[in-house]
This record gives sequence, structure tokens and C-alpha cells, in this order.
Amino acid sequence: MRFHTRKWVKPEDLNPNGTLFGGRLLEWIDEEAALYSIIQLENPKTVTKFISEIDFQSSAKQGDIIEIGIEVIKFGTASLTLKCEVRNKMTRKTIIMVDRIVMVSLDEDGNAKPHGKTEIEFVKNRLKE
Repeated sequence: MRFHTRKWVKPEDLNPNGTLFGGRLLEWIDEEAALYSIIQLENPKTVTKFISEIDFQSSAKQGDIIEIGIEVIKFGTASLTLKCEVRNKMTRKTIIMVDRIVMVSLDEDGNAKPHGKTEIEFVKNRLKE
């Protein structure tokens, strides 16, 4: 799994227990999945369709740095299925695993749009063309 993004846990990211608010973490995961998918599918109209069950395994506190990892599981006709792991860089513990995030490529009318992709492409390889 490649870890693309790091976030610094700040006071505004905390819950009443003084640990990372789950809703904030889910926002970061959704944003990371969207950015990753938009780049892979080369379509800015790519949206979240499904996020599987989540189970918090540990947390983070103010000042900790977390990192978000994304891995492609499957290319569908108009979708991209990912899995995600978030870990605490300071404690080295996994915070959460998300087994499936389904992102869908849309056309101008908001309908699923086939993307024609079958494998991961890296931007550096696209630039050589």
C-alpha cells in the first residue's frame, strides 16, 4: 500500500475525549479516495458511491501525524474500488482499515461514465507520452 498523504492532528480535529474525531478522519479518507480516483480516471466528476464498514482500531491525539494509504482493488466499467489504511506515524499503530471504497466516474449529466482504465497509471508515465 502506498501512503500518499499525511495529516497533522490539530485542536479542531479532536472529539470531546481529546482524540481524533472519527468524522474528521472519514472526511480525510473520502477526500484522499476522491483525489486518487480523479487522477487515476482522469475525470474530475468522480464521486464516492460506497464506503464499507469501518472499525477504529486505535486513535491519534493532538500533535500526532497520521498517514493515509490507498490501494486499488478493482477497476470496474465506470468505477474504481479502493482499500484504505490510516496509521498513526507517531505510534506506528493502524487507526482504521477500510476494506472497500467505490468511486464512480460520471458524465456531464451525472450518469455513470465508462472510463476504459484497467490498471494503475502514474502521472510521471503519462507525461512521457
